[in-house]
This record gives sequence, structure tokens and C-alpha cells, in this order.
Amino acid sequence: MTTTGLSTFNLDVNELMEEAFERCGKELRTGYDLRTGIRSINLLTIEWANKGINLWTIEQGQIPININGGQISYPLPVDTIDLFDHVIRTGTGQQQVDINITRISGDDYLTIPTKNAYGRPIQVWVDRQSGNVNNAASTTLSASCGSTDTTLYVTSTEGLPTQGYINIDGETILYQNVGTSLTSNANQLLNCYRGVNGTTAAAHASGASVYRNYLPNVNIWPTGNPGTQYVLVYWRMRRLQNAGPGGVRTQDIPFRFIPALVAGLAYHLSMKLSDVDPQRIMGLKAVYDEVFQQAADEDREKAALRFVPRNMFYYR
Repeated sequence: MTTTGLSTFNLDVNELMEEAFERCGKELRTGYDLRTGIRSINLLTIEWANKGINLWTIEQGQIPININGGQISYPLPVDTIDLFDHVIRTGTGQQQVDINITRISGDDYLTIPTKNAYGRPIQVWVDRQSGNVNNAASTTLSASCGSTDTTLYVTSTEGLPTQGYINIDGETILYQNVGTSLTSNANQLLNCYRGVNGTTAAAHASGASVYRNYLPNVNIWPTGNPGTQYVLVYWRMRRLQNAGPGGVRTQDIPFRFIPALVAGLAYHLSMKLSDVDPQRIMGLKAVYDEVFQQAADEDREKAALRFVPRNMFYYR
């Protein structure tokens, strides 16, 4: 028996749209049809992310902890949905050791009185921000600054959290404290770490716009021992990439989810298109529910589940 010898079948965006419209008993005819279909695909993939169904988007990453200690927050890639596992790594080669680090809530992190304390990190809070940057400036610099300055003078700190990330002229800056009107450092951003998240520290002129940056980030405690290199190794779930216009891109899903994507798109479109029979809509939903569940059941770890007691060790 002769076969093609290929196993590369996939559908681009146009083909996905055509198949979904055909299942609705319609034809893909206009640019608006394509736009509304792309919008539905993007909403559908967000729905899948909320269900936790994107095991194929799990990626490993690592963050070297500041060897001088004292840095409490580190940015994550902007498309991060969440972290589902993490360890603190010490040493290299045969001396490498991975140590559990406990995830805590934002409320628990808030109650830690000594957030800048030194020591091996044992706890982490994952701050799941949107990754967006404010379109309007939050404030402006009231004085110029050099590329190594760790205190920034601004016209106002109103609306800024006590710790966070800002953008100035393309540079991303982490500040760890905000001066208050009760002290002599009012309208100052303190303990700044310059040029974070792959940007370059630079000098900025007085009057430069300051934009709040909602980077997803991790906050560790303690902040590390000066002179000891720790690495936070994590496994993250990222967002699915957007549907591409013009039919030139395939979707950011494995092949086994293609039937679920087509069925889900057909169902979503059927609720928006006119003159689609209600019985057909119900049938499309039933098909979508079935093929989605089949794909979701396959998208899981195959390892046996076992429970073991957790041993906690303290390494310095």
C-alpha cells in the first residue's frame, strides 16, 4: 500500500474560517467575516487558557537571583499566565541542587515585615499582572537622572503602588519603595534597579514621561545571600498566540486540537450569524463539547500519580 509518507496536515486561518462557516451552512465572503472569525478564535483560545487546557504552552525558564541580595522582585515574560512549579537552584554540574520553594499568596507576602532580608529564598509570590503598559503617563521626572541612579525624582507618586515597574524612554525600571509626604523623600522612587527585563539603563532628562508597567513578576523571600548565586527555575504556562490575519499563519495549537478549534469556532460563529437554525446551533455545541473533551483528555500527563511526604531542608 502506497502512502504519502507525510504527517504535516494543518489548517491556516482562512481554511479554519471556511470549514467553520460551512458547518454553519454559510460561506466566508467578506473581510468582515474574516475579522469576526479571528476575533472568535482569539476569544476561544482565551477560554481554553482559563480552563487550563494548553499543556503544550508550558515552558521552562530561569531567573538568576541578584548575587548582591536585596532585590525582591523579578519580571516574567509578558505573555505568562501563571507558574505551576518552581525551585531554587544552587551550584553547577555535579554540585547542582534544586530545592523546593513554597508559593504563597499576595496577602501572606504582604504580612512579611522584612521583605529585603538576606537568606536563601524559601517563599515566592507570583504577581500575575496583565503585561500591559499605561498609554498615558503616570507622572514625569522632576529632575534628570543618570543611568546608575537608584533614586528617581518625580512630580508625583499618586496612583503608583509602593513597589512596581515603570518605563521611561524604553527603559524598564524596578523601584522597591516610594517616598511619602511624612518623610524627607516625598515624590521619590527608591531602591531602583535599572535596565531590567532586557532593557538598557540610560540617562533621562527632567520632564521625561514615566509610564506604569504591569509586568507579571515573582517576588522572592528572603532575597538571597550576598555572594551566593541562586537561580529561580520555573515552569510557566504562556498565552496562546493571536490568530494571524490574511490566512498566512497556522494556529498556536497541537494537531490534536484542530478538530476542537474548528468545532468551537463554528459554534461561536453560529451564535453571531443570522438565519442559523437553532437546532443546528445546538448540534454544533454538542459536537464542540465532545471533541474538546476528547482533546482535553489527551492533553494531560501520562505519569502515574503518587503521594509522598514533603521533606523541607534548609541550605545556606
